[in-house]
Amino acid sequence: MIAALLLAAAIRIGGVGAAPLDPKIATIETEDRAPLVWRVTDTGGRVVLSGRSVPMGRDEAAGRAVHRADLTALRVPGTYRLNAGGAIGEVTIGRGLTRALARDALRYFHHNRAGVPIEARVVGARWARPAGHPRESATCFAGMDEKGVRWPGCGYALEVTGGWYDAGDHGKYVVNGGIALWTLLNMAERGRTLPGLLEEARWEMEFLLRMQVPAGTRYAFPSGPAVDVSGMAHHKVADARWTALPMRPDRDPGPRLLYPPTTAATLNLAAVAAQGARVWRTIDPAFARRCAHASARAWRAALRNPAVLAPDAFTGSGAYGDADVSDEFFWAAAERHALTRDRALRARLTASPHYRATPAEPGWPATAALGLATLAQHGDGEARARLVAAADGYRAAAAHSGYGVPVAGKTFVWGSNAVLLNRAMILALAADWSGDRTYRAPVVATLDYLTGRNPLGRSYVAGYGPDPMRHPHHRHWANGIDPAYPAAPPGALSGGPNATPGTEAAAVLGRCAPMTCWRDDARLFSLNEVAINWNAPLVWVAAWRDATEVPR
Repeated sequence: MIAALLLAAAIRIGGVGAAPLDPKIATIETEDRAPLVWRVTDTGGRVVLSGRSVPMGRDEAAGRAVHRADLTALRVPGTYRLNAGGAIGEVTIGRGLTRALARDALRYFHHNRAGVPIEARVVGARWARPAGHPRESATCFAGMDEKGVRWPGCGYALEVTGGWYDAGDHGKYVVNGGIALWTLLNMAERGRTLPGLLEEARWEMEFLLRMQVPAGTRYAFPSGPAVDVSGMAHHKVADARWTALPMRPDRDPGPRLLYPPTTAATLNLAAVAAQGARVWRTIDPAFARRCAHASARAWRAALRNPAVLAPDAFTGSGAYGDADVSDEFFWAAAERHALTRDRALRARLTASPHYRATPAEPGWPATAALGLATLAQHGDGEARARLVAAADGYRAAAAHSGYGVPVAGKTFVWGSNAVLLNRAMILALAADWSGDRTYRAPVVATLDYLTGRNPLGRSYVAGYGPDPMRHPHHRHWANGIDPAYPAAPPGALSGGPNATPGTEAAAVLGRCAPMTCWRDDARLFSLNEVAINWNAPLVWVAAWRDATEVPR
């Protein structure tokens, strides 16, 4: 379905189409207070469905007065026209319509691989490029940081080739890699596989294993004496200075450095390596044992060093700082318990406040929901109840949204599209566990919103829906800055509307309703960056929607 021509009213419909038995809701933006008569016609002009819209009042997040039109009874595959209030929208009904989206969203990760050529036979000629940072050996940052603190460095270098570039820059971050990898591996563990999914996940898993500190290592943090950091994980490997925009990674001229190990990164490694040990146990037992060993080392290291936080003091890369790592401890314990069934870990989990709290949607600084999802997957009823409680809240919020999305009020922040997708994941889990299809509607609505059912009438997913995003903040998809570079490939997801943007975007936006605070501009990183932890839930949700279509 694609967005409509703006006339007296505007019709907003998702751009990937709908399955025959899925909910099908159109949003009509209009100042009319009375219900509007709407009609759906087929290609021959015959009316096949009609009704009256339901006024929803003013959607404050959108800054628009809206109605809803329920087209769910339209079930025969085909292309139709919706007419309401003088506006026209196109409606597509079919099977498997999100399959290509899921596969393109997964291909995003291959595009952003480090250390290997990106070949035209895989991604297409316009996106092919030489390997970025091949044979990457890096040692620790040493010297004065931006706040005048001197770091001593370390006496070793790690070979950290591979992995995924994180976002618009060339940094590779363990905490963002961790949540993105968990999301893909969770698909595999739940049987939602896609061609190439485990190959792609392994590319990142191998990199994360390389970021582990060697045995027998002591590290002198500026705040105290040297401590044993064996088994910890370095927070990131990145450029010493911000690279130019645009900049293909194979042309990156600057030095690459390891940045200090942190407890958060170490727990991310402990968590996803335990998950990897489970996923690869029967596929590649030797690799599974390697993952299990790394997880155990990381867990012990985090227990020795439970409060080593990431400093916001280095240029050239994102900080990804997190002042509270209790949720990472909970998550890592859950993943390790699912692997080992250790009773001490079980006691630690049930004593944690995260075990009985309704979690926030997952994100790199908030990982309790990941632990609960793993526990629930392995039969824990309390964990399942906490996630279903979260889903109930999201379902209620969606009922009050003019666009059907699981967010209330003005909660549109940096990466808002990923917030919605991570909430959609929890809703999808609740639908699977309960068999209650009312959880499905907000999941469908989230993909619809991302591909056109939004007040801008645009798609935030490159290559899909009406007027899709083309110019993300990205070093080598930089056509919006230099025509010699390509635009974004299909399946790349913009971070989306941000009601509290950075200074680079505030002047461009001016005053805007939260859902409309967005521009397709490569220089506006707080609006239009792309990132692995945003694309991963897009893969998960699109694949889930495809796999759980109800056959007629």
